[in-house]
Amino acid sequence: MQKLIPFLIILSILIPNKNTAQDKGVAIAGAVGALAAIGAGVAAVEQMKERAELTATEWLLANNPNINNFSLKTVDFQGKKLKDMSSTSVITFKIQEFTPNNKPELDGKKQVLLGFTSHGWINEYGIDFNKVKWFLIDETEWTNMMVSYVKVASGEKDNHLIRSTLTEGKIVNKGVKLKSKLTIPFYQLTGDMYVVTDYSNEMKFIYNEKSLGIFLKDTRDLVQIKRGSLIELHEFFFSE
Repeated sequence: MQKLIPFLIILSILIPNKNTAQDKGVAIAGAVGALAAIGAGVAAVEQMKERAELTATEWLLANNPNINNFSLKTVDFQGKKLKDMSSTSVITFKIQEFTPNNKPELDGKKQVLLGFTSHGWINEYGIDFNKVKWFLIDETEWTNMMVSYVKVASGEKDNHLIRSTLTEGKIVNKGVKLKSKLTIPFYQLTGDMYVVTDYSNEMKFIYNEKSLGIFLKDTRDLVQIKRGSLIELHEFFFSE
């Protein structure tokens, strides 16, 4: 409902006060129809998010029997348009283990689950989670990924400097900061420029303006993790 309030305000401004009663009725009917469509879209996205969380939980249970007590929260799913979600994208989840007790705290191992989608994963029949490729990443692997990413995004080659700056500092839009100082600045590229590095047998990393691109060699899909999501995931490991 909170997401609909701005639309109500805008529509109240756009509907003139001096219209005839008939014109007002038509305008209000149109506004109600528009709001109904918006509400349906929001509800559809929320339903898809819930299904994605359920599928991620099922995948985790099936493939990691040693994880018995955990919290799973979606990082990046909302804010995407339905038409955009039908193409390739990445769904990100934060996972943290805990010790069961009355009102437990999340104090255990942290991991990130990335779900890479392929073209057509959303169609007229709903969501096809068979078109999602899952990667479970712990702190060590995440650090290795970010070291590789910072290298390709900045040109810095000193592994020790990058690793220590990442673990003690934070990723921001312009680079990696340590104690409010931009220690490792990123390249300033235009939207049609890309810098590529070969990370593993499964992935290539692509640095583009304000995003981390991941090219999956198996499916030949190029997906992007928004910088905001990247920052949140990094803070999850090193700041929270």
